[in-house]
Amino acid sequence: MAGMPVGVALGSGGTRGFAHIGVLQVLSEAGIAVDCIAGSSMGALIAAIYATGAPLEQMERLATHLPLARFIDVTIPRLGLVSGERLEKLITLLTKGKTFAQADLPLAIVATDVELGERVVLTEGLIHQAVRASIGIPGIFVPYRLANRLLIDGGVIDRVPIRAVRELGAQIVIAVDVGLFDRLPPIRHVVDVVVQAIDIMEREVFRYRVLDADFVVRPELELMSSTALSGVDKAIAAGRVAMQSALPGLTTLLRQKGVMTDGTK
Repeated sequence: MAGMPVGVALGSGGTRGFAHIGVLQVLSEAGIAVDCIAGSSMGALIAAIYATGAPLEQMERLATHLPLARFIDVTIPRLGLVSGERLEKLITLLTKGKTFAQADLPLAIVATDVELGERVVLTEGLIHQAVRASIGIPGIFVPYRLANRLLIDGGVIDRVPIRAVRELGAQIVIAVDVGLFDRLPPIRHVVDVVVQAIDIMEREVFRYRVLDADFVVRPELELMSSTALSGVDKAIAAGRVAMQSALPGLTTLLRQKGVMTDGTK
């Protein structure tokens, strides 16, 4: 199969999104190469770090040991509670200050234009700026001004960016949805109210868009909150379990499509 056979779409979900690391680990161990990748919100962060060459083992160590609370810079409320400046510096470091053109594989980051109500797919310029825009949970993070647009969380309009991966040229799209839940986590504070309201909205929108994916992986994260600052290791483990369980079905699909013949591409 010519071109870029396999693309991965990583969805939004706050801390739950660290499950994406486990999914990517299992794909790598199975010899399934990712030809292009896209992400929304937390999925954008993981996709960007992966696309700029960070080894998956290093990503796991960093995720489980990083003191996330240190990078939350509370500001005087106007457009958001958190300015995001510290987080942007961290993202710059994690993505090595690279542009999209310097990434190791084609990458797309999805954000939402809060003034025009439009889906924005970012594929040019500095990667850290695109990621900072995409993680901007409305009401929590100050919206990010980029290229004359005021941008917020990509998950608001496109929770799992399947179409963005297709636009990169992928012929088979693996969608990773970390927003599946039978019961919502307990509400602890006002941030949970905002985030879970968005989660509910995103789930309803994605219910129809998921049909555009060739293969969907849904880690079981039980009642893990999107805003938790702990449990990263459990999220990664859940991603591994989900991808390992789904692997037989995925390899069958890839063989049918002519991507895998002997366990490798």
